[in-house]
Amino acid sequence: MVSSLHALPRQPKPELEHAFSRSPALGYEPPEEAGFIRCLSHGFPTPLARWHYHDEYELHLITASSGKVFVGDWIGQFQPGQLVLTGPRLPHNWISMDVPEAGYAERDLVVQFPHEPLAAACEGIPELREVLPLLERARHGIEFFGLQPRATEHWHRIKSCHGLARFGVFCEWMGELAQCTDFRLLSSAQLQSEDSDTQLAQINAVVSRITDNLAAPLSAADLAHELGMTESRFSRFFRRATGNTFTDFVNLIRVNRACQLLQESERYITHIAYEVGFNNLANFNRRFLDIKGMTPSEYRKQAAGRFGSR
Repeated sequence: MVSSLHALPRQPKPELEHAFSRSPALGYEPPEEAGFIRCLSHGFPTPLARWHYHDEYELHLITASSGKVFVGDWIGQFQPGQLVLTGPRLPHNWISMDVPEAGYAERDLVVQFPHEPLAAACEGIPELREVLPLLERARHGIEFFGLQPRATEHWHRIKSCHGLARFGVFCEWMGELAQCTDFRLLSSAQLQSEDSDTQLAQINAVVSRITDNLAAPLSAADLAHELGMTESRFSRFFRRATGNTFTDFVNLIRVNRACQLLQESERYITHIAYEVGFNNLANFNRRFLDIKGMTPSEYRKQAAGRFGSR
């Protein structure tokens, strides 16, 4: 274990993609044609294929090949038809494992759009606010299921339209995704919307306590007392807000932090386990396997390959 650990080079941070680097030669629309919504089509291999992030949301449809996908701290498999929405500055990467000698002329159909214009529009156009929960979930990456035919149709309609017609097709697609219930969140934990600002503030404070002090002992009973709740009421409140029991949520946050440390450092797994709050290595390995479907060492080994392609 020690020798393989030291053989693994220190991994760099994901690369920030700047707008000035988006050349039409790589598949981007010319700047004079791209407005709020930008379409992108590219094959593989390509210079675009790398572990990276950017300021825009990216709706990403795979049309060819299969392999591994990396979104934040999540590692999974992809195949043609996969549809993923990534949020601003969420690192991501698709690595094709079955590339023919000639490569793929088309592998990805992508739509990019920034947050600020859409958020500002929601202030004055109530109908657009329907998309806000979708955008919140996208901070952690969303994989949608069973939408390949519609996604392909929507992409080509957006690509062929300009001006207000393009925005109309885009809104139609966002509306469908906002209503879609067959999806999963990929990276880290996600809060559900609460009925009141007070409840949302309470749950955000609790989550901040957990994430800011991962190694500190923190019990549901203590937090319930601080909020003036019984432990049973706090448990119901917490599960409704996060979709997890308190214990499961704490383990999830700790494992996700461990994933970050495994990706970005060469530190011993034992040291990482204690730093994120597990009091013994066996428990850490067990929880990690339950949540990520692989051991910490397997995760580190697979994460080392995320620089191969987009």
